[in-house]
Amino acid sequence: MRVLFCTDGSKISYHSIENFAMWAKSFTVDILCAIDWSFLPDTLSVEDSDFGSMCANSADSILDYSEKFLKELGYNIEDKIKMCGATVDCIIEACNKKDYDCIVLGSHGKKGIQKWLGSVSQEVASIAEISTYISKERNYGKKVLFAVDSSDITYSAIVKSLETYDFTDKEIELITVYELPEYLFLEGNVDSNWMLDINKKQATAAMILLKSFEKLINEKGYEVSNKTVLSGTPAVEVIKYIAKNDVDLVICGIRNRKYLSKFILSSVSKRILESAKSDVLLIRP
Repeated sequence: MRVLFCTDGSKISYHSIENFAMWAKSFTVDILCAIDWSFLPDTLSVEDSDFGSMCANSADSILDYSEKFLKELGYNIEDKIKMCGATVDCIIEACNKKDYDCIVLGSHGKKGIQKWLGSVSQEVASIAEISTYISKERNYGKKVLFAVDSSDITYSAIVKSLETYDFTDKEIELITVYELPEYLFLEGNVDSNWMLDINKKQATAAMILLKSFEKLINEKGYEVSNKTVLSGTPAVEVIKYIAKNDVDLVICGIRNRKYLSKFILSSVSKRILESAKSDVLLIRP
């Protein structure tokens, strides 16, 4: 597997590749550092200025340190990439030049050469045509949660993740959240037994869904430690579950989208990425 590791030299960016390594079977790393001065006025030319030279030197230092850091951890380094421009554009451009399997980056906010805003990770995840691993903080890499639904995207995401990542000795959990139709709660729907029956059928169907995914995971040689069915708003319930159960990584499938869909993830994936304290792996089918 070939990985594009995007770093601004911050601690969280290094945590992201360390966390990723706890799930990956084996991988080769290209290191990318972007010199982002897009926050400056368009009338100001910096390429040949002292400021531009300072930024370029800083990027070189970050790349050199990153290479040393990763080699000490035993990771296989292939290329170091220094680019100038908006961070997201640099990441996407680098992805278009080489066949990567996953983008790895941390999520936090700084300025100048360290401009890796939360929105950057969201935009990269939305635009990139490959999977994206986004880390918030260093964790133990023990508990993984698959957030699933009945879509083909979920099935493809689980199959792909089981083929690509190593879940040996990991605690695997499955969760699905079903929403009761709003019309059930309109005034006039007074048949509470009918409403309870609908709720029961939804819960039963959800558990059948989880058992089908459990079987898929078992066939790959892994065990599922817990299956959870909840009702409510999917993103809200998943985020609450992650916080309550100390999940290290949540895996979601996302649809392929075109470049014009900047900032557009599915509402569930976007809210999980924004609010979950765990790492997030968004799998492209």
